[in-house]
Amino acid sequence: MIHITRSMAPTKREALYSGDGKVIKESGMRAPYLRSLRLVGLLACLYLGAADALGLADLTNRDAAQGIKGALDKGAASAINKLGVAGGFLNNPKVKIPLPPALDEVAKGMRMLGQGKAADELVEAMNHAAEQAVPEAKDLMVNAVKTMSLDDAKAILTGGDGSVTNFFRSKTAAPLAVKFLPIVKKATDRVGLAQKYDRLAGQGVKLGLVKGDAANIEEYVTHKTLDGLYLMINEEEHTIRQNPAAAGSAIVSKVFGALH
Repeated sequence: MIHITRSMAPTKREALYSGDGKVIKESGMRAPYLRSLRLVGLLACLYLGAADALGLADLTNRDAAQGIKGALDKGAASAINKLGVAGGFLNNPKVKIPLPPALDEVAKGMRMLGQGKAADELVEAMNHAAEQAVPEAKDLMVNAVKTMSLDDAKAILTGGDGSVTNFFRSKTAAPLAVKFLPIVKKATDRVGLAQKYDRLAGQGVKLGLVKGDAANIEEYVTHKTLDGLYLMINEEEHTIRQNPAAAGSAIVSKVFGALH
């Protein structure tokens, strides 16, 4: 057994003794050793503290990424589900695709001639085409979420209302326009209204009332379909930010709730 004794001498030296009374080590020899132990202990505490902090940072980053992806998935899926059904555009005043403002003037003339039904059918056909196109956005939306970068995540988390919508628009608008166009064209050709629309728009072009893609039904409907889709995503995002707990996801609630 090892024990410590303290001498009564003024020097107050300490020594370690074994059970048979032999001196193992005096305090003068132990001082550098004790200082080394204290230094090692301090460095160990600093190292472990840094490791704990890094782990917490990593966990926070993972939570943030999962929460943001959850919000993106929910916003996109909800918007597509609401719009990609019969009446999704036509029966929703917020996204219903109207005739271009200039063509409304032409349509008024048609109605005066008893041809208003044709204009109404054009509106119905355009909105039904949009409803058929929107479900095709799902794959591109999912891929955009999967390939989201760290900078994208930071911009969404700190960008405030509209940042989710801006993310989707920047990542998907161009490829969705390409994907939507043939679907819209097929839908409008099926009901035989493309030519009627173009003839009506052509009159507007001659009068200088219609410019750009509004003179072509497929491109006009494609553009408006994208506008409606991103508008609905924006509404979903706003709802999540205002009431994260209602998102139905613990991680989304945790991340966006922390912003309040």
